[in-house]
Amino acid sequence: MAAPEDGVSDCRTARTAPLLRGKANVSEPSATVVVLPELTDRNRHFWQGGERGELVFLRCHDCGYYLHPPIPVCPRDQSKDVRPEAVSGRANVASYTVNQHPWLPGFETPYVVAIVEMPEQTGLRLTTNLVNCPIEEIRVGMAVRVLFRHHEDPNGDVWIPLFEPDTDADADEGQR
Repeated sequence: MAAPEDGVSDCRTARTAPLLRGKANVSEPSATVVVLPELTDRNRHFWQGGERGELVFLRCHDCGYYLHPPIPVCPRDQSKDVRPEAVSGRANVASYTVNQHPWLPGFETPYVVAIVEMPEQTGLRLTTNLVNCPIEEIRVGMAVRVLFRHHEDPNGDVWIPLFEPDTDADADEGQR
């Protein structure tokens, strides 16, 4: 699991799924399982935006539509003028599941896989993990915010976007 200094809790609450790196021997109980994405010119903005603390999607600069997963042509107006643009990093839980099954040795359970929707555009969704939250407190509609887990990689470092409860949004709700 993550070291405490990366901002991702190591307690037995909602946790991120381990990732598979290189040639880890996953038959050993202490193996760290890490699967990192292959960086390409088409997705580098997404996987490396976390270095700046930004969640970055492609956006059509003709019609304003966000594209995820990244594609070279806007599906709305067929424009090729699509460029990386950061979003707020806030979202709401659209759906989630609690995984209880240890698929490989080294996977600590339970962990939460969620689909979150960004407020910038209806349907702009991301599959992620929820962390830093007791599982029994997770609910559909819950306000969450992005945080990033950094992984060094010889092909280019990667920042995995994870989400945690947005306590600022809860405070804003209480003031209304």
